[in-house]
Amino acid sequence: MKKMNLSHVFVAGLALLSTFSAPVSACDKKADIVDTAVAADDFNTLVAAVQAAGLVEALKGDGPLTVFAPTDAAFAALPEGTVESLLKPENKDKLISILKYHVVAGKVMASDVVKLKNAKTLNGSKVKIDAHDGVKINNANVVKADIVTSNGVIHVIDAVLLP
Repeated sequence: MKKMNLSHVFVAGLALLSTFSAPVSACDKKADIVDTAVAADDFNTLVAAVQAAGLVEALKGDGPLTVFAPTDAAFAALPEGTVESLLKPENKDKLISILKYHVVAGKVMASDVVKLKNAKTLNGSKVKIDAHDGVKINNANVVKADIVTSNGVIHVIDAVLLP
């Protein structure tokens, strides 16, 4: 029997959920943070975690928000079983805290990030910013910056930030 990837189950559920929200029409300039992440297809685990944490509507809100978005490879680099454990209902508070640690209030573009030493996240803790050799958020490298959405900006990172 083939082992089922739990994150794909949640992503399928989120994809179904997003079909019930207002569709992005041709006249809309940009999709919101969630729809942008779903369309990118490199944030399936992040999207699954956002859904499991009940944060979809918050990330579809007016914002603006800045999201440091770990790729699927970043989540895969965590110790085996970590993601599956965090997606369990009994770990929802921990998952919410971790996800909020990836979000900063306001629209912080790359040109702004390089001027900062740290930033306060929505979980109340600060992330360290180092722009000496590329840009690092704690131990994660920013691999793509300034993905502008209708309600903020996404910076793609190569590691999961842990508070």
